[in-house]
Amino acid sequence: MSDTGGHDAGHDHDHTPPPDSSEGLGHYNVMEIAVRELLIDKGILEPGQIRAAVEAMDSRSPEGGAKVVAKAWVDSEFKARLLDDGTAACASLGIEMGPTRLAVVEDTSEVHNVLVCTLCSCYPRMLLGLPPDWYKSREYRSRVVREPRTVLREFGTELPDDVTLRVHDSTAELRYLVLPMRPTGTEGMSESELAALVTRDCMIGVTLPGVPA
Repeated sequence: MSDTGGHDAGHDHDHTPPPDSSEGLGHYNVMEIAVRELLIDKGILEPGQIRAAVEAMDSRSPEGGAKVVAKAWVDSEFKARLLDDGTAACASLGIEMGPTRLAVVEDTSEVHNVLVCTLCSCYPRMLLGLPPDWYKSREYRSRVVREPRTVLREFGTELPDDVTLRVHDSTAELRYLVLPMRPTGTEGMSESELAALVTRDCMIGVTLPGVPA
């Protein structure tokens, strides 16, 4: 079963256009440099502000998403808020999603969720950091919609035949996050210990959370 939301021109912000062979820079690279230099020349932004913004983006990691998942595992009220309004629930933990909306999809014993962006690489970067290369690849983007069980097997994830597999297609305005099932045998673990079991790939849905040793 596939949930493939519509895309629009807003995806251009996530495209990586082919480089301009004559200059070594693509169209969007050149445009970004021109706009940045214009904003600096006009005194609207300072170089330090731009550098700080880039460093903030680069510092994002899956730890933010793992914190959200672990909180949902131990706090039923937070989990309900997260499933109802992922953007607001994350903001309550100090994680701002910016202009995009976050929808959280929950794995159960009957349903398993997996994420994709079929046109480019829209991805919950505020929670997971930069997307892995395989997520952006044309092969993953096309195959996970057509043959999701086969793709998951290649990640080492074998699901029972009676589990429904849902593929959620991100858009420029909407990002998804998978809330995986809490592993059995973790009842006595702290929230931080639980967060250590949550990986980037299980929040995309291609793997399952780690099992405590």
